[in-house]
Amino acid sequence: MSDVHDVSVVIPSWNTRDLLALCLESLYASEGPSFEVIIVDNGSADDSVALVEEHYPDVRLIKNERNEGFAIACNQGMALARGRYVLLLNTDTETPAGGLQEMVRFLDENPEYGALAPRLVFPDGRTQRSVHEFPTLATAFFFATPFERWFPNSRELKRYFNRDWDHEESRDIDQPPAAVLLVRQGVLNQIGLFDENLWLFYNDVDLSLRIKHAGWKTRYHGEVSFVHHHGSSTAKFGDFLSQWQKDRLAYYRKHYGFFGSVWIKFCVGMAFADYMQQQLRNKLRRRPSEPIRKLARQYFSFLRA
Repeated sequence: MSDVHDVSVVIPSWNTRDLLALCLESLYASEGPSFEVIIVDNGSADDSVALVEEHYPDVRLIKNERNEGFAIACNQGMALARGRYVLLLNTDTETPAGGLQEMVRFLDENPEYGALAPRLVFPDGRTQRSVHEFPTLATAFFFATPFERWFPNSRELKRYFNRDWDHEESRDIDQPPAAVLLVRQGVLNQIGLFDENLWLFYNDVDLSLRIKHAGWKTRYHGEVSFVHHHGSSTAKFGDFLSQWQKDRLAYYRKHYGFFGSVWIKFCVGMAFADYMQQQLRNKLRRRPSEPIRKLARQYFSFLRA
């Protein structure tokens, strides 16, 4: 491959060998612009590295000794990128024929857009509702608290999850997921890479917000669809909920200051109290209940963060 590329494809990888094989097979089979592939392996123990070394010798492979997290791994790859555009691509995705070419064409013809995300679909073809609005203080109050159960159709949840939009047609958006995200290299040079304090979650939210604050638009391209085996990688992460809460706290602290930090802890406290009440009720009614000691330790550790 030439040293000059249209796209640098950055793929963070952690223990998803079979999905990585599908991801790379579809990527190399797709028609489109010239690209280089940079894979950052986060200490996989499932022969992912051997797969790349044996079948894709042209790939630039970074081998971390341990799981450094999504943000750090992506930053390692983006730091080596030489393309006009950077494509963040998860291992649990499949690239359609001509999809990358169409995404590059759109950004080439629309210089006011700094980033573009395609439509994500399940393997059976159903569209995933993957695009959110930026989270606010109200979002933290109504999402992942008892109020989500009590008011599932609240105005805030409708806004945050874009429930009035079918995710089929193209439109300008706030926050696409980084599962498949094409970003101008110039934008990254301007605003910087992922915030590494957001280890696994909310790093794409933060990046999208910084793109918007820098004056760039982000586009959702509904005519290009990537298969996304949703959650296949994060499902392997044992402490999913705890890490999500830590990263959410870091995001709100960054963008809402001290009050944002206190607010998130209050909202998590509501959720914890609700959970405790449910478990106590189950015990009194002699119904199955979950052990609470570990969760209680995690909660009080979270309060000290």
